[in-house]
Amino acid sequence: MTAVRRTTVKPQEIQRVHRLVARAAALPDVRAEVEANHDNNRWWPMTITDPRVRMLAAGWSTRVSYRMIGTYAAVIRAADALGFDALVASTEGELAELVRPLGLARTRTDYLRSLADLLQGWTKEGVDPLSPSANGDELVDDFAQRVRGASYKVAQCALLTARGYHCGIVPVDSGMVSKLAPALGIDLPSGSMAHERMRHVLEAAVHARAGDLRALATEHGHQVTIPEDAEPTWWVHLTLIYFKRLYLNGPSPELCQRRPLCAKAVGCAHRDRADEPGGRG
Repeated sequence: MTAVRRTTVKPQEIQRVHRLVARAAALPDVRAEVEANHDNNRWWPMTITDPRVRMLAAGWSTRVSYRMIGTYAAVIRAADALGFDALVASTEGELAELVRPLGLARTRTDYLRSLADLLQGWTKEGVDPLSPSANGDELVDDFAQRVRGASYKVAQCALLTARGYHCGIVPVDSGMVSKLAPALGIDLPSGSMAHERMRHVLEAAVHARAGDLRALATEHGHQVTIPEDAEPTWWVHLTLIYFKRLYLNGPSPELCQRRPLCAKAVGCAHRDRADEPGGRG
């Protein structure tokens, strides 16, 4: 796996991200999901205080559907109660029984074992993944290469949860690559590197329009807590990922087919004309 270098993000890409976030943030169903997951995420809860278990949770959340979130949460609570060191010391059978409700026992066990190896290696190398001075891109790349079953998207989530929601990382899942990027007119490389390139675009957009994006959360009444000294990367991630889930995973009949040229994306005049006899979206 080759590290993905940051390249210049085009002004039109930044503008399109801002426009879509503005439209998505105004949608009541998106706002409800953002509010439910912003301050204490249901997938990666901050009630887990050990950053090693947070990284474990990020990896074990793969291949788990939204319908199974209760089951997943129960498994993560049980893992947290045992503690990371006890998990690493567990037998293969004990771990298989723990993750049985989620399936893919071998994959999840391998992830745990190699995560433990990576963390031990980082300690020996003097790498502190929680340090604000640590290079996030280098950590993500190293994690993706050295942890079994951890592609870039898993590495992004693991480092985000370990360092905290507002550390500046915008994690990108497969749907954001396959559905959100085309909606924004963003060209991505093939393979797992697409997740890193998409992350770089979104992070650059947040950095460039941080004040405007923070103002959107207030304008649309989002009841969330964004630290004063943090860019709203976590809020933007949730706004986009829930827009993707609710409007692109269908896609919704409200979605304009002229995106990204249409800044509204949903509820625009193009959709009204498409409903008329002979109309096109």
